[in-house]
Amino acid sequence: MLSVAKRLQQRARIYKQIRAFFDVADFLEVDTPLLGTATNTDCHIQSIAATVNRRTAYLQTSPEFAMKRLLAEGSGSIYQICHAFRDEELGRLHHAEFTLLEWYSLGLDYRQLMQQMQALLADLWGEKLCIPQFSYAELFKRYLHIDLEQLQLAELRRCVTSHVGGVDANLLNQDDCLDLLISQVIAPQFNGFTFVYDYPASQASLARIKKDNPAYAERFELFYNDIELANGFTELTDANEQRARFEQDNEKRRSIGLQPYPLDEAFLKALQQGLPDCAGVALGLD
Repeated sequence: MLSVAKRLQQRARIYKQIRAFFDVADFLEVDTPLLGTATNTDCHIQSIAATVNRRTAYLQTSPEFAMKRLLAEGSGSIYQICHAFRDEELGRLHHAEFTLLEWYSLGLDYRQLMQQMQALLADLWGEKLCIPQFSYAELFKRYLHIDLEQLQLAELRRCVTSHVGGVDANLLNQDDCLDLLISQVIAPQFNGFTFVYDYPASQASLARIKKDNPAYAERFELFYNDIELANGFTELTDANEQRARFEQDNEKRRSIGLQPYPLDEAFLKALQQGLPDCAGVALGLD
């Protein structure tokens, strides 16, 4: 095991390489606030609240909304290395406070961003990489013989019951079932780096829906073995659609007994002002 001093040196070297990579690519390094009056509405992400001047604020779960406001102001392609915070994250691979590398590339889509990420990883790894890429639907056919195009919730629940112990599948919705199956059954069969792309539209988050197949979103994740390292997509630029998604998130939160979160109106205003076509990704550095 590396000593503390060696780990500090290794971290400093990695950060230096990251900055050199983006400097060559003509990205601007930015720094955005860690505290905000709004936060991510995703029901799978819990924010940490703080009281500032007797008002509720939130430690940011990622710098995404603030960075997109900079993009709308004409920043050009940007990146940052920052701390992020999420409640109810505790374990060998999860902590309440963690470090993210997040970047946005103007004029790229999610497939091109995957290639850019591969180039960065090769630089950090010190060798050429050719990371395998699989569509989400392809993986379910390959490992579980499930056709997502013909999917029935009852079939999914039976599959969860067969492959994942200690879970009452009858309490799960479709996306809960899919999440469990990909994390507990499919991802453990990955070997090294693996890209998974074209997630279901119901899991689009802030991603653009595919024009040629609206059942899927232009979203990808990067795994190393069974560990999910990064989440990226072609960015949604439609303010009305994004507001509707936030409101749907809050309805889901209420339905499962979670507190709804205030919408980030400054971010929605930036989308309305005009977010340039771009793709963005967050990569866990810890």
